[in-house]
Amino acid sequence: METRQALLVDAFAAEPTAGTPTGVVPDAAGLTDDQLRAVASELGARATAFVLPAEEADRRLRFFTPSGEVGRSATATVAAHAALFERGLAEADEWTGATGGGTVDGETKEDGTVWVDLGRAEVTEVDLAYDDVADALGVDPAALQDVGADLPLATADAGESWLAVPVNYFEHLSGLSVDAAAVDDLCDAVDADGVYPFTFDTVGGDATRRSTLHGRAFRAGAGGTEDPILGTAAGAVAAFVRRHGALDSTIEQVVVEGGHFRDRPGTVSVDTDGDEVWVGGRGATALDGSVSVPEASDDDIIEV
Repeated sequence: METRQALLVDAFAAEPTAGTPTGVVPDAAGLTDDQLRAVASELGARATAFVLPAEEADRRLRFFTPSGEVGRSATATVAAHAALFERGLAEADEWTGATGGGTVDGETKEDGTVWVDLGRAEVTEVDLAYDDVADALGVDPAALQDVGADLPLATADAGESWLAVPVNYFEHLSGLSVDAAAVDDLCDAVDADGVYPFTFDTVGGDATRRSTLHGRAFRAGAGGTEDPILGTAAGAVAAFVRRHGALDSTIEQVVVEGGHFRDRPGTVSVDTDGDEVWVGGRGATALDGSVSVPEASDDDIIEV
């Protein structure tokens, strides 16, 4: 039976067992859609990036969740290029990736940080009652209204649409008790992929750079399960706060932290003028092995 190298790479983390676990298959040339889907299902990550040759880009990237293919994934793009760079399969340089959602521009830095162009963010204020949003998140409405005068509720979209919900203090963000059905209702009401409560209170940073925002991502249809940290959500919400003038002018790069309540802390760096968005982060390999690929016509479960 044919095997391929398969990795689990923790995106937006410098060390394993942090950030967002992401599947990466560095060489997926020749695999059928059914085989790609089977491998992604077996790896079980939120998304798996399959790297293939391309004629009009440096490489082709296909992204599969356990349930099917998606056009783009900033998180999996970062994980894939971090893994390629770590293994000497890609250099520190600018690159292009052909995806189902179009060509993506990016750059890998000498320190292994991967930057991805998310394009222009769309930010739209929404008319939702604070009581309804507070009930969905299990927080006192005053924690939201306290910031509402300066930062309204809005959807922010840089590849996925997220309902951005400013929260006044970290203690309120940390104490959320999410009602999954109510989150789904909010997303239906504003046509969002998820709800992203955030605060300017942060856990930390390092000696040279402190985090700017702390966010938590609750995707519609996920039963209230929190994603650790997502590039598209962080980038879109960073553009939202920049566009509304909520950041000090001395802050050149927004650093969004998250994942702490899943015990998988990570950070997304965001360069944005409030319109165009680039997200950057590291990737750490947690597992490097091989996966047995089923025959193209074989529906049996594959083994790792």
